[in-house]
Amino acid sequence: MKITNFAVKNYQFTLIIFLLVSVVGYLTLFSMPRSEDPSTHPPQYLITVIYPGTSPKDMEEQVVKPIENKIYGLENIDKILTTVEDGVAAFQVKFKYGVDVDNKYQEISTEMKALQNSELPKDIYLIKTEKIASSDVKILQVALISENASDKKLRDAADELKTRLEKITNLKDVKYAGIPEQEIRIDLQLDKLAQLKIPLNVVMGSLQSEAADIPGGSINLDSKVFNVKTSGKFKNADDVANTVIYNANGKIIYMKDVAEVGYKSETVDHITRINGHRCVLVTVGMKDNVNITDVQKQFLPIVEDFSKDLPQNIKLVKNFDQANMVSQRLGHLGFDFTLAIVLVIITLLPLGSRASLIVMISIPLSLALGLIVMNAFGYSLNQLSIVGLVVALGLLVDDSIVVVENIERWLREGHSKMDAVLKGTKQIGLAVVGCTATLVIAFLPLAFLPDVSGEFIRSLPMAIITSVLASMIVAMTLVPFLGSRFLKTHEHGEGNVFLQYLQKFLTRSYSRVMPKALQFPKTTIAISIALSITAFGLFKATGFKLFPTSEKPMFLINIKMPLQANLTESDRVTKLVEAELKNHKEIVFYTANVGKGNPQIYYNVHPQDRKPDFAQIFVQLEDEAKPTEKTALIKRLREKFKTMPYAKIEVKDFEQGTPLEANIVVRLFGEDPAVLRKLSSQVETILRNQKGTVYINNELNTYKTDVKVKINKEKARTLGVMTSEADKVVRLAVAGLTVGDYIDDRGDARNVTLTLPRDKFSNLDALKNLYVNNIQGTPIALNQIAEISFETSPTTINHFNKSRFAKVTALSDKGYYANDLLTEIIPKLNKLKMPKGYYYKLSGEKESEGDALGGNFLSVIILSTFLFIGVLLLQFKTFKGIIIVLSIIPLGILGGVVLLLINGSPMSLVAIIGFIGLSGIQVKNSLLLVDFTNQLRQEGHSIDEAIAIAGETRFLPVVLTSITAICGLIPLALNSNPLIAPLAIVLIGGLISSTILSRIVTPVMYKLMPPSIEIDTKEPLN
Repeated sequence: MKITNFAVKNYQFTLIIFLLVSVVGYLTLFSMPRSEDPSTHPPQYLITVIYPGTSPKDMEEQVVKPIENKIYGLENIDKILTTVEDGVAAFQVKFKYGVDVDNKYQEISTEMKALQNSELPKDIYLIKTEKIASSDVKILQVALISENASDKKLRDAADELKTRLEKITNLKDVKYAGIPEQEIRIDLQLDKLAQLKIPLNVVMGSLQSEAADIPGGSINLDSKVFNVKTSGKFKNADDVANTVIYNANGKIIYMKDVAEVGYKSETVDHITRINGHRCVLVTVGMKDNVNITDVQKQFLPIVEDFSKDLPQNIKLVKNFDQANMVSQRLGHLGFDFTLAIVLVIITLLPLGSRASLIVMISIPLSLALGLIVMNAFGYSLNQLSIVGLVVALGLLVDDSIVVVENIERWLREGHSKMDAVLKGTKQIGLAVVGCTATLVIAFLPLAFLPDVSGEFIRSLPMAIITSVLASMIVAMTLVPFLGSRFLKTHEHGEGNVFLQYLQKFLTRSYSRVMPKALQFPKTTIAISIALSITAFGLFKATGFKLFPTSEKPMFLINIKMPLQANLTESDRVTKLVEAELKNHKEIVFYTANVGKGNPQIYYNVHPQDRKPDFAQIFVQLEDEAKPTEKTALIKRLREKFKTMPYAKIEVKDFEQGTPLEANIVVRLFGEDPAVLRKLSSQVETILRNQKGTVYINNELNTYKTDVKVKINKEKARTLGVMTSEADKVVRLAVAGLTVGDYIDDRGDARNVTLTLPRDKFSNLDALKNLYVNNIQGTPIALNQIAEISFETSPTTINHFNKSRFAKVTALSDKGYYANDLLTEIIPKLNKLKMPKGYYYKLSGEKESEGDALGGNFLSVIILSTFLFIGVLLLQFKTFKGIIIVLSIIPLGILGGVVLLLINGSPMSLVAIIGFIGLSGIQVKNSLLLVDFTNQLRQEGHSIDEAIAIAGETRFLPVVLTSITAICGLIPLALNSNPLIAPLAIVLIGGLISSTILSRIVTPVMYKLMPPSIEIDTKEPLN
């Protein structure tokens, strides 16, 4: 081959190029972005609207429908999932893959601002639009602990740490949580306003006018320009208290005359504790494409210095540092990698020391070239890309082994060194290119997997593809060059002692089987077909789970209180759960969050927004805790909390892959809430009666009760009272109205809130003695125009693509898989009698599988299959050759499935990746046998002679490459990470069965249907 001739004859150039590759590869290894998980940027967005005190029904009418109509009109929209609860509406907006993520974010943000200024209520507390990305995960969580420090001291300490960390350019979203902010609160005395006949609107207008910060512009004076400073915002509570709210008939009324003004903490809506101690949590995110180890070196000194400066009654605890987990995980994979290299070296002994050295040199150079290409394409060094490199380690030596072994064979037969290098490489070169092409094509569909799961997994196949392509280039250039320099002509043709023993073992192993197999070819093929059918039949026995649970030594406990429980009650029950966790010595930290979810510490678990009847505890074990220990603890805790009388306690492990609210989710679509409630109750019964389901949740099994302020519009109109004014007074009394802000002593903006005198939380007394001004300014008692009553309303309203639905969810218990459970559940669901217009759809793992394995994936598989066949046609020029080569694939599947069953792992996305990749590896091995058999026939050998010689000659490199790949994969198979191990298990099982059986099936298939060969009249290669 020309490239080989060029590399050998211009060895100086070859040497310089590969020295450059090694240096650049080394630098790339240390400069590549590092993270725990791959960086993903799906076209998904979360719009959160917070409107405190608003019922789900009112939220649906006033907020949800206008936003859904606007978003649904945007181009390339895929789906909108809306959840409406008390005072909160969350919209999960997903666009079709391929759109510009940043442009869509700007488009949504613009539409939200336009809506806020036109159709939405003016007093909405917050509208927040976020991009969903893996970088949302907090890489650091520290707790500032104190039992006796004031709110202000704790808040100031957290704010100081936040300020210091924000100066690091690679960090983002530095926040603190768990303590209410300070505000200037104006406790308005409505009775005084009524006596003075001052309308509420006038008070609010005066405050908003004083709070406005309007720049004065600039003026020219002689040759200079001066900025004009205006009065600016409120500076302190005195400023607010001295605001003139009314001036009539020479009488000035100040804010302090009708209200108490002072500094107070906002209403408590989130309580945090760590290991039972009061604390404030400070969390930090990291920007994309950054090395987390380098970032840790920047923030650790700041955290340590800050800890030393704290007062004695405040203690800092760093309970979560993702950089340590990344170092630990990459360190484990690094150890696996080193162990794999050692095992590979041992398997290379039969080649001889010089040949082994050449192969060993090719390994780091192939990986270095692969890393350079990966870095150029923007991939990071994470757990999946490293797994890809470890898998590639077992595969990339194949090309070098095949080339070196063929050169060595030529040398053992007495050829000159240059002939052995050039002609030996030429003889095997086309087969090497074909093998590499088939292997790359086999992994190609995985690089085009759709949706979030495809983006998440993509770095794994890309690491394999780039490394294997690099290995082909190295095998065709550097290996022949090194062979021409280091290999020597052998004195005897049998090779070293390891090679002799291996050759004898292989010969003896097949000495009795092969003649019989060739004597009864149809029986042999019938047995192989039976084994193939068995392989496919065993698939069902493994079960299926798209992504496994996480092996990380941490999990969550969700505390779901009875409907409408307040924060105080939620806190009481959370303390009971914490008391139980304290008894388990294996738990290092347990961080309680009452009224809100823990800040995001896992890439696919987004925190729960404010909810008084919800609490979450983030539980952490020792870093070295095994997954089995964690699973056992989760099981014990589930048993313990099963009978908790005060709340529903869910102990949930983290799941890999796309975000899931539960394994099994049944969505019931329809418009009438009463019908949906009836149907959801029936579905709930089905799920509860199904063995293997836990934590069944039906949002409609209870209704909530709301306080309804019903205004008599006729009376209100008669008295000249506008309905909006009455609503405003109610909101003022219950939640308060933000009328401006001020700058505190740390330079941060804080709210100025207008409300009525109240305790820590609002109660029913807040609605007593309220006055509303009519259009003439006369105060009218609220109870004259309105009556207060209670009414029931749904707890949650859900929309999917603007259609209302109810949902019933369940988790699968340990030892059960959602897909297996659904085979029993779906027939029962199909028997439900649903009214016209009502239907169900499955979500959860079922929907996730459809997104991951549906859509364009089938097209990519079909395309790859045709490419696969096309490469083999170029190689063999006949369909018979293709059939012979492909016949080994089912036999490899047999080994992979059997080993999965023995290990107890389910079929999963990574296992599927293993089977797809396995097809390429098997074809590679079979191709070497068939290609050499064809060459021997071209040289004039009979079919039987060619089959016998090719089997003896080519089976040795096939076995060597298979053993090398298996040894390289053993450390991964023993890895405790369930996301990684199944891939290696499938490949090892498949390689064992296909290597053993290919020596029998491939020759027999060749004898049954030999491809037509043109006899070569030129001088034979061998």
